[in-house]
Amino acid sequence: MFMTHLECARCEAVYDCETRAHLCECGGPLLVRYDLNRVRESVRPAEFAGREPSLWRYRELLPLRDPDARVSLGEPMTPLLRLHRAGARVGLSRLYMKDEGLLPTGTFKARGAAVGVSRARELGVEALAMPTNGNAGAAWAAYSAAAGIECVIVMPADAPLIHRKECAVTGSTFYLVDGLISDAGKQVAGGVKRHGWYDASTLKEPYRIEGKKTMGLELAEQFQWQLPDVIVYPTGGGVGLIGIHKVFRELRELGWLDRPFPRMVAVQSSGCAPIVRAWEAGRRESEFWTGARTVAFGITVPKALGDFLVLDALYDTNGCAVETSDEEILQAQRLLARSEGTFICPEGAATLAATRKLSQSGWIKPGERVVLLNTGSGLKYPESVSTSPPVLAAGDSLPA
Repeated sequence: MFMTHLECARCEAVYDCETRAHLCECGGPLLVRYDLNRVRESVRPAEFAGREPSLWRYRELLPLRDPDARVSLGEPMTPLLRLHRAGARVGLSRLYMKDEGLLPTGTFKARGAAVGVSRARELGVEALAMPTNGNAGAAWAAYSAAAGIECVIVMPADAPLIHRKECAVTGSTFYLVDGLISDAGKQVAGGVKRHGWYDASTLKEPYRIEGKKTMGLELAEQFQWQLPDVIVYPTGGGVGLIGIHKVFRELRELGWLDRPFPRMVAVQSSGCAPIVRAWEAGRRESEFWTGARTVAFGITVPKALGDFLVLDALYDTNGCAVETSDEEILQAQRLLARSEGTFICPEGAATLAATRKLSQSGWIKPGERVVLLNTGSGLKYPESVSTSPPVLAAGDSLPA
């Protein structure tokens, strides 16, 4: 609708957005650019409230030209929950959580898949392939099935069983690889070269990030276009964080935001923390993390293609990067479930563990508005909770 071109995030080279463009010749990821002057003339922020309560309400800032190409599984506007009890436990009076677990396929990956698959369909793609830690593959498999696009998925052999079943039931062709997502990526790269599949790997196509950025648009609207002070985000590939930062810059250029950006916090596990190490050293890129392993499987990304964009977002917003242990992550998951009734994924729980540390250190002040991004439902990770309830015989009575 208002998309004009693609631009390399590294060298700013310009590409035609009507081609199946992937990476720039320099190796940098491509970002979608819009005619924001025309957007400003066509819509006002107040108008969004009268539209359908889904990510498609922001159509002027999305890359789909033909509405009939849209592939939707009913993506709702996800809730912004006030965490009163959990906030009190970590010393924060205005703590919120945006719960992405209510999206189709149970995670925020549905946002990227909805827009990415829709645009692939518009471009005439018949088959796509991608590596995944699980959730992204499940989402792209579901949306590809709805679009009638062949989908090839490669994931680590120790990916959660539910993710494998999701890919199987939707009819995708999927493989397990004995290794990490980086090893799965090598397999996909070879398949793309041999078979000519559309490469839907993270940031190797420009449109997933456009779906993910709608988290930022929803937050802006839910806070009446007055953004929170801090956003805490679990970071593997970091596409959601990059997307939120991208759309905040677009909103500022549109004149719809008139206060500083929220301080962005990238959270990683101590078992795989390349972004944290790079931020601590003041670097612009991360180094490959050897031996990556964490209970928060979705953020087990040893080296993200868009690591420099994640770090740019942290530096630009005066944010930071924090690591948490697996024990702290599981403790935070239990705390949120018992204090707020929300069973969230380990990746989302990592944000509360990190927020506790930042509150205790004084980096986050008690009265600041803080948003945790929960990226998925805990129901997709049943193995993260161990249970051993007492077993009653049929004739027994419950103890007093």
